[in-house]
Amino acid sequence: MKVRSLVASLAVAFVVLMGAVGGARAADQWFILGEQTIKSVDQGATIKSQGGRWAKDVKQMRIGVEGADVEISKVVLGWDNRPDDTITDIGVLKAGGKTTPKDAPGRKGRLKSVTVEYKIVGNAPTAVLKVEGYD
Repeated sequence: MKVRSLVASLAVAFVVLMGAVGGARAADQWFILGEQTIKSVDQGATIKSQGGRWAKDVKQMRIGVEGADVEISKVVLGWDNRPDDTITDIGVLKAGGKTTPKDAPGRKGRLKSVTVEYKIVGNAPTAVLKVEGYD
């Protein structure tokens, strides 16, 4: 009788554990860290990450644009307690496009800000620049 109870308890614990692991995997998704409307008359923008300390922890990050094609010449990623990263080989992002994901330093990193030097291609007066994180 005791063996049967033990086996039943282990089976229940296994099911509960697998449900918790499945829920953790569902949390891994892209989300908006920050966004800003950029103007064609400007040449750069700094976007600060939104949310609390834990909301800024990401495994990867990427940049997206909407509303116009944007030529990005330089991006500086401001990490908390890590050296800043500089990316210079991005080029033109088409409207609705996103950059290739960039890994955070270490397993996870806290992204505080992203500074972007850009030029809006074409006649559009504005575009929306979005910083996304993956957790």
